Amino acid sequence: MENLFSIGEVSKYQNISKQTLIFYDKIGLFRPAYVDPDNGYRYYSAGQIDYLDTILIMKKIGFSLNEIKTHMQHYNIDSSLTALRNQISVIDRKIEELRLIRSRVLHRCEQMEASKTYRKNDNTVIVEDMDVQYILFQPVEKPYTLKEISIATKKCFASSFQKQLPIFFQSGVIVPLQHIREGRFTEAVMAFLPIEKTDRAENIKQLPAGKCVSIYHVGDYLSIGRSYQKLLSYCKNNSYKILSDAYEFCINDYLTSHDENEYITKIVFYVEQAGAAYSS
Repeated sequence: MENLFSIGEVSKYQNISKQTLIFYDKIGLFRPAYVDPDNGYRYYSAGQIDYLDTILIMKKIGFSLNEIKTHMQHYNIDSSLTALRNQISVIDRKIEELRLIRSRVLHRCEQMEASKTYRKNDNTVIVEDMDVQYILFQPVEKPYTLKEISIATKKCFASSFQKQLPIFFQSGVIVPLQHIREGRFTEAVMAFLPIEKTDRAENIKQLPAGKCVSIYHVGDYLSIGRSYQKLLSYCKNNSYKILSDAYEFCINDYLTSHDENEYITKIVFYVEQAGAAYSS
């Protein structure tokens, strides 16, 4: 039709599907100038093409379809300036969130790349000075089986995502020293996620700086007892007094491998020797 564009032409010019244009029509966002009563074909005016440009640009900027529809009912330079400035704030928040996510993904990649070294250190006890770090924790319900541990870990992740907390994409558990001495190596009472210091959650614990002994356990989790036995023997033979429960940090786990033989867990105890002090 003269001075009108078919839906196929608009679809081609704007690189947008016919289905999208039909959907925009149905929600009242972008309706055709004319609909042929005989065949239902949609046609658009030249002026509407500019209007569609505005819609597509706003969508690209990040506005929702509802926001675009509301804005374009009565928009002018003032309302557009306000909307765009508000969107800059939204974009800045998303950039900051993406930066945080990028740093977490990079941290995870570095851990996985270092896993070859960890494998070489399997069952080798390491004495090291740990820096202060923070964990977001969730109690594990009795009877402390792997099922309850998994549930607690998932609650940690769900809560952190909901509150947008600065967690690292890593999990861990706390196993009481008493459980370990009794051979109950997999009965953790607390699940946790390493996190940056923040006051946006109450269930955050600070792990202090201090001397620690650690070991990397390579293999499925149910076999972790052998690494605990070696760690306990090392502490006894080298006169290290264990001052804390065990902190287990998952280096490789179900998040990064389907093969349990590739799992790597770092076990950490705070210790003291020859008068060294531990502060909690």
